[in-house]
Amino acid sequence: MELQAGQVAVVTGAASGVGLAMARRFAAEGLKVVLADVEETALDKAAADLRAEGAEVHARVVDVGERRQVLELAESAYETYGAVNVLCNNAGVGSGAEGRMWEHEPNDWKWAFSVNVWGVFHGIQAFLPHMIKSGQPGHVVNTSSGDGGIAPLPTASVYAVTKAAVVTMTESLYAHLRAEHARVGASVLFPGPHMLRTGLWESHRNRPERYAKERPRKTPYRTLDQWERAMRAAGKEVDFTPVEEVAELVVEGIRADRFWLLPPSERSDAQIRARAQSMLDRTNPSYLESFILD
Repeated sequence: MELQAGQVAVVTGAASGVGLAMARRFAAEGLKVVLADVEETALDKAAADLRAEGAEVHARVVDVGERRQVLELAESAYETYGAVNVLCNNAGVGSGAEGRMWEHEPNDWKWAFSVNVWGVFHGIQAFLPHMIKSGQPGHVVNTSSGDGGIAPLPTASVYAVTKAAVVTMTESLYAHLRAEHARVGASVLFPGPHMLRTGLWESHRNRPERYAKERPRKTPYRTLDQWERAMRAAGKEVDFTPVEEVAELVVEGIRADRFWLLPPSERSDAQIRARAQSMLDRTNPSYLESFILD
């Protein structure tokens, strides 16, 4: 797909982090951008900043876990611009779960699945019929993670499970689009290869009351800055990938109709090989040993 001035890109989770970087990068190509996010104040600022940079922007507060709101987002995008060429299902949250899986609160899983999995599905159902029917070239990018998309980090198992689901959903979507001979491509995005400075670490601030925790946390939520300081105090250097690099990977991947938007990384490649070899050899998942807690 060629990205051209006048096309329209819809990005969820667009008020900050990777979502905002993608929106800014699309705008640099001359695309009109539709920003969706659950956090109204941050969304308003993001929209204002992009407009100040010369972008044509339509912004809407959306909880992607609510199907009706995503359907209304699609209606609003088409009413405003008449077309959607690129869809980035990017909104995501961390669950806030603590302890072992059998100790987790069901609401931790319900909230994470509502946004990270159902949010992607709602986006597909709200936009894809219109995109396919238009007959115009289009592309869908679903955001996964190396945590779960490649191999799970057991200390963040809820998040990992949701992101593994996004990979399988996007693989299935790709197959369905090919079977229909649609002019719409699909990609799964693995932001990285290093840590990212995003609002995911503090996603609990937007947790809906319907998914409220049932008991107080044993430990306070840790911000990214606190985690980084703790890692450095332990003698471990932390590398960060600029979100702008992730956005560039997305633009290049759309142009090349590339399914796996997976940046080069020796660590990721080693995990992929180890996991695949474990499956082929029918051996236990020893590739998780470096993550397993005492």
